[in-house]
Amino acid sequence: MNLFVFGLGYSASHFIARYRERFGRVSGTVRTAEKAATVNAAPGEIEAFVFAGGHLPQAAAAALAEADALIVSIAPGPEGDVVLAAGREAIAGAPRLGWIAYLSTVGVYGDHGGAWVDESAPLNASMGRTRQRVLAEEAWLALGGKTGKAVQIFRLAGIYGPGRSPLAKLLRGEAQRIVKPGQVFNRIHVEDIAAALAASLARPSPGAIYNVADDEPAPPQDVVAYAAELAGIAPPPEVPFAEANLSPMARSFYADNRRVCNRRLREELGVSLAYPTYREGIAALAQVELAGRP
Repeated sequence: MNLFVFGLGYSASHFIARYRERFGRVSGTVRTAEKAATVNAAPGEIEAFVFAGGHLPQAAAAALAEADALIVSIAPGPEGDVVLAAGREAIAGAPRLGWIAYLSTVGVYGDHGGAWVDESAPLNASMGRTRQRVLAEEAWLALGGKTGKAVQIFRLAGIYGPGRSPLAKLLRGEAQRIVKPGQVFNRIHVEDIAAALAASLARPSPGAIYNVADDEPAPPQDVVAYAAELAGIAPPPEVPFAEANLSPMARSFYADNRRVCNRRLREELGVSLAYPTYREGIAALAQVELAGRP
């Protein structure tokens, strides 16, 4: 089986690292020539092509034509989905391609006042980037319906893992304990994303949508406090949301409050999360990231 990935980023790269032996050829795109050179020089036999929207390079289109599986992890932009704009015909015409995974976000649900949402919940995307995600999901599902290729949508919660976690931010001195009463977030460990994709690849379900989220939506200040406890350091002081020093992008995440249900992931795909809450995930990361520290 050959795999092609639009966007060899954090999540897709972890999936490849974990399941590389299942694939013959692995190819994908990156945004810069420097990143392509790094990927192509690294062990692991991954072939990288430069694509940042616009024209799809001929070599990438040739690799795509030989793919059996496709992961799309490039976010849409103001003009829409750049992958479909450049590669719709190549994807539709790929003769062996039968499984497509589109990595979306739970942000498409918008604000539900802290209530639980599942895949049938109305999509109340309130920001430009999440409204673009809704349109991209619809376009990919329409492509699947037209071509008969099994397109699945994976709505990811807040992604964390090695080097990208509340613990890592705490150790870099960047963590804040921001308090907004009633606010909770779901999270998902990058290894559990990889497991979800592998389970879907083994059991394709055309048109399926899966929430890929942990079991326990939690207040962000509690997560930072737990990381500090594991690290044996004093947690940062609590800061009211209104007074927090946040970028506009980071602040926008607090506009939506919901609890994301992952029942379909567990029951239909049979995924048993390795890190069902932030506690297991951060504790596992601490074994590595705190090694050698006093």
